[in-house]
Amino acid sequence: MQTLGNFKLPPFFNYPPYFTLQPVRDTREKQVQLWKELILDYCKTQKISVIGLEEEFPLFSNPAIESKDLFINLCISAGSLTHEAREAFLAALVSEGRAEWLDKGHRKCLILWHRIQDWADILLNFVKDNGLEDSVMTVEEIRSGPESRGTDLQGVDRIILMRALKLLEHKGKLAIFKGTSADDEGIKFSR
Repeated sequence: MQTLGNFKLPPFFNYPPYFTLQPVRDTREKQVQLWKELILDYCKTQKISVIGLEEEFPLFSNPAIESKDLFINLCISAGSLTHEAREAFLAALVSEGRAEWLDKGHRKCLILWHRIQDWADILLNFVKDNGLEDSVMTVEEIRSGPESRGTDLQGVDRIILMRALKLLEHKGKLAIFKGTSADDEGIKFSR
């Protein structure tokens, strides 16, 4: 089994046709599903929140495929996902609420390995588990404080965290207080 750092890649990652969109609908649907799961799993384990469609991303190419067969390389963009395939896989995640385009040109994609509602639930459990009801924390303390070490909140992307916090604020679960800078915004949790 091939790995990418400490991440185990699925068997299809070594199959050249999976690096270009398949023309048969059933095959394409299976291909898209496999890639969606791979992207979400990889981003979660590596704590990656943003993928640039036109930027280098480790999953978008397979050097092992590149070196195997010149004819296949010419047919599948040398072991790299085509732009069309990258966009299709990310758009499929967007359509399921597992990602959001960060720009109108669809060049950067925010990956939500947890949906925003799930992040909100994780935050509420974090507050309860750490006895933080009726306390105040900064956004940075939530992302990098000692209580968050070893949790999904450790190092969470600020955009994702703020969206979850705003959802909870809308539901009356907390209040967000503006600080002098974005780093010192305060969060007052409710019971």
